[in-house]
Amino acid sequence: MKGLRDHRLLDGLLAVALASALLAQLAADGDATLLNAAGALLLTLPLAARRRAPLAVAGVFAATAALNAILGGELFAGEPPPFTSLIAGAVTFFSLGAHAEDRPATAGAGLGVAGLWSAVVASGQLDVQSFLFSAGLIVATPWLLGRSIRARSLRLELLEREHAQRERVAVGEERARIARELHDVVAHSVGVMVVQAQGAGRVLDRDPERAREALEAIERTGRTALEEMRRSLGVLRRPDAGAPRAPQPGMDALGALVEQARQSGLTVELITEGEPAPLPAGVDLSAYRIVQEALTNTLKHAGPVHARVAVRYGDRRLKLQISDDGAPGRGSNGIPSTGGQGLIGMRERVALYGGDLQAEHRPQGGFLVRASLPLEL
Repeated sequence: MKGLRDHRLLDGLLAVALASALLAQLAADGDATLLNAAGALLLTLPLAARRRAPLAVAGVFAATAALNAILGGELFAGEPPPFTSLIAGAVTFFSLGAHAEDRPATAGAGLGVAGLWSAVVASGQLDVQSFLFSAGLIVATPWLLGRSIRARSLRLELLEREHAQRERVAVGEERARIARELHDVVAHSVGVMVVQAQGAGRVLDRDPERAREALEAIERTGRTALEEMRRSLGVLRRPDAGAPRAPQPGMDALGALVEQARQSGLTVELITEGEPAPLPAGVDLSAYRIVQEALTNTLKHAGPVHARVAVRYGDRRLKLQISDDGAPGRGSNGIPSTGGQGLIGMRERVALYGGDLQAEHRPQGGFLVRASLPLEL
């Protein structure tokens, strides 16, 4: 809405400026008659609506040019005609080409040529040069330029819509994948609870202490499973997805992941700070996937470069930092700020737990991913 108000303000200022300039030029040339003054205002002031009603503005311009010449005005019959009136015409038909649909734009161009040729005929200047000047310089050239700019703008708009659609699809796919993984986490936790409950039942009479420990473990596992289930509500699991039911990987598998990246050609440095502690299952999975996505994108888009994975265990948050030294301008992880399915997956996982994510190109080259996940769910 603000942009619309800005366009209207600029168009209004342009119309007033051209009107003032044309009236001043008529006064300086000694042609400031009432007819010319009225014609000058009709040629210029409608330009305030050049984006909203380009065909109407072109029609008013063409009619004014013809009528002014028929009544003996000097706006287009002078030798030479006022320069500002030519500018007003060029702006009018450029706006018609740039802001009108195909049929109105073509009809408006025809009206413009007809109106200006009528002015030429009424002025008595019946020569080829006058006809070509009015049709080519004032109507055709600005109109074609406007059409070209409009076509480019429409192409860019189409590309933006396609990009937004692809991103929505990618987000949906990532959410479905995360939901499937969380489903497996919850399913595994429930399975563990069943086994623990069976064990507690067997030892309840002869070893109440072991039964109590099993019941406490069931409670802890159940709380975690309920929390993960709550987080995955609203994300539909695709019926055709054949996801495995085995437990998903976590940070305890990070060493194997780094080794796999090294075997693929990356030089990976792994740094761990703080005391590793058991993590909530969903956080554990998300942290692993974030590191996996970052290393995969480094290998895919930057090649066999040096990467650094830093994991910091805190009391309240788990912090991850994955960086590489890809060459400046190569994009390294190859994830632009507005796209990239790897980054979409990271964002969705971090947002799921209310964490923070930063992903950016480093000034010295390469790419940097910082993620922070809360440990208190």
